[in-house]
Amino acid sequence: MAVYTQLSAETLSDLISHYDVGELVSAKGIAEGISNSNWLVETTTSRFILTMYERRIDIADLPFFLGLLDHLSAKGLPVPRTIHDTSGAASRMIDGKAVALIEFLPGVSIDNPTPSQAHNVGAVLARLHLAADDYPGRRTNDLGPDTSLHVLEQCGAEALARIDAELPEMLPMARSIAADWPKDLPRSVIHSDLFPDNVLMLGDEVSGLIDFYFACHDMTAYDLAVTHAAWSFDHDGRSFRSDIGSALIGGYQSVRALSVAERAAMPILARGACMRFISSRTQDWIDTPTDALVTRKDPMDFVRRLQFYQSNGAELFA
Repeated sequence: MAVYTQLSAETLSDLISHYDVGELVSAKGIAEGISNSNWLVETTTSRFILTMYERRIDIADLPFFLGLLDHLSAKGLPVPRTIHDTSGAASRMIDGKAVALIEFLPGVSIDNPTPSQAHNVGAVLARLHLAADDYPGRRTNDLGPDTSLHVLEQCGAEALARIDAELPEMLPMARSIAADWPKDLPRSVIHSDLFPDNVLMLGDEVSGLIDFYFACHDMTAYDLAVTHAAWSFDHDGRSFRSDIGSALIGGYQSVRALSVAERAAMPILARGACMRFISSRTQDWIDTPTDALVTRKDPMDFVRRLQFYQSNGAELFA
């Protein structure tokens, strides 16, 4: 989440008038994240999240994303519903940009999870994969290993080195991951971005899964690898928490057991997950406007994770 576009009080009030949610009381911009503009909106009836789609999202994919929220919510997953306007539309346009109003869910994102919390996150992720299996929408993962390689090559070694002297070393690693990427593992619709700030907790329980705008149809074990990389390290990737990693996988397997092939693939899936965020953070570091209300994220946080998986992945996921 972030704020790239400023909307006036008049524009926001007019927008809210097209929904059966009462009158606008307040709207506060949300600074976290990197892709869209977001506001916490309060009306005379409730709270909502308003999202304006700015970057990396093809508007043609919005029916997939918003329909997925409604599909998962209807199946009892802790996922926010899309609020449809009075004409039944799930999204609207403002100045050529799409916006959607989303249900606000209670809970807080956590920075230092406990094993119990990690176990429950893993279990909910597995439930998501099972619940999404019959979702009729399909969207290809456009942030796979080939894309990661292409992004880093487009940035170029010189630009990578300006961020960090070690970053150009990721180019041959990205080529190796793309060449060896597994193809034949079980698939469903996956979240693919389940960082701690996209999970809301009430105590040990998961009260909300949010920000599905990278969801796609891909390998479920890859989604687990993304989540493992996001949850099992400190924020800069310097310290691995084995208790969190083990609890996350244990929670997942309490609902859906990994196959032998999926376990064998986990080391490269984890490296590929890290490479995805190395490439996207590198691109954002270069491209993010200096006046945007958003904090750039250091790609080296995931270089260190990748290096850990490179050295320890075989034993870690055995």
